[in-house]
Amino acid sequence: MHEIVAIALQDSVVLDLGIPHQVFGTARGAAGEELYRVRIASVDGAPIRTTAGFDAAVADGLEIVDEADTVIVLPGREARTGPIDPRVRRAVLGARDRGARIMAICTGAFVLAELGLLDGRRATTYWMRSAEFEERFPLVRLEPDVLYVDDGILTSAGVAAGLDLCLHVVRSDHGMTVANDVARRLVMPPIRFGGQSQYIERPRPADEGDRFSELLEWARAHLASDLSLPRLARRAALSERTLARRFRERTGSSPGAWLAAERLDRARELLESTDLTVKEIAAASGLGSAANLRSRFSQRFGLAPGDYRRSFRPAPLSA
Repeated sequence: MHEIVAIALQDSVVLDLGIPHQVFGTARGAAGEELYRVRIASVDGAPIRTTAGFDAAVADGLEIVDEADTVIVLPGREARTGPIDPRVRRAVLGARDRGARIMAICTGAFVLAELGLLDGRRATTYWMRSAEFEERFPLVRLEPDVLYVDDGILTSAGVAAGLDLCLHVVRSDHGMTVANDVARRLVMPPIRFGGQSQYIERPRPADEGDRFSELLEWARAHLASDLSLPRLARRAALSERTLARRFRERTGSSPGAWLAAERLDRARELLESTDLTVKEIAAASGLGSAANLRSRFSQRFGLAPGDYRRSFRPAPLSA
């Protein structure tokens, strides 16, 4: 079983403390087996102050970090303002040196940056703290507007983006079938790519938002058809310019970028769940030719479709 240890620091947000267990703790394999064990550690196993006005009891100290396959630094005021406890420093750097996966949620990225682990890497953190982060850590290639970044070391924006990051890890470890099941349990979108915007810049009327959501659902159901901007605009009863603006506000990307991501997502799902050929999947997902699918898929996911299918398609249950 994959061992995950989340390091909790003082003055934590209660929701953040529960994110790793809510995602990884609910992940199940094809036979219903648990895929991860999640534990929370603090310095000396001491209780953690929370910003909600009560303390959270923690059963383990930092010694359990030595057993972890993945180490997650959770956010908190101590994470951002420091100083970093030498025992936390030793635990995180020791985990890195022995090859454990290192992650941070929200302002936990401040700890990783202070330790020099993010120098020269892309990273993100909570957008309200991005200016402070950039000033303190100029060697980090901060991307302040995205949900999460996976650049060898993984970082996320605030609160809900931590869920997205953890779900991204489940998807990378075990494929979309397992990740989608976790998302259903949590009643959250099955996938929000890391490049989406952290926040919506402008408010939107409820009726307009509903119409836009209906358009997205319709488009997802018709990925194999012509989904040009003019056709989408006619469907939404909006001008092309207005629709393009709505896409940017609601999804953080252009219509073309959103559509490309959805089609690749569909292709990945079909590779996992069907015996369709690459050519058939290309047609069903709206990517056109097998050559186009192979090129785009490899560029986006770093694997050829066939390699992805062999790696991530669930193995059939034995009799």
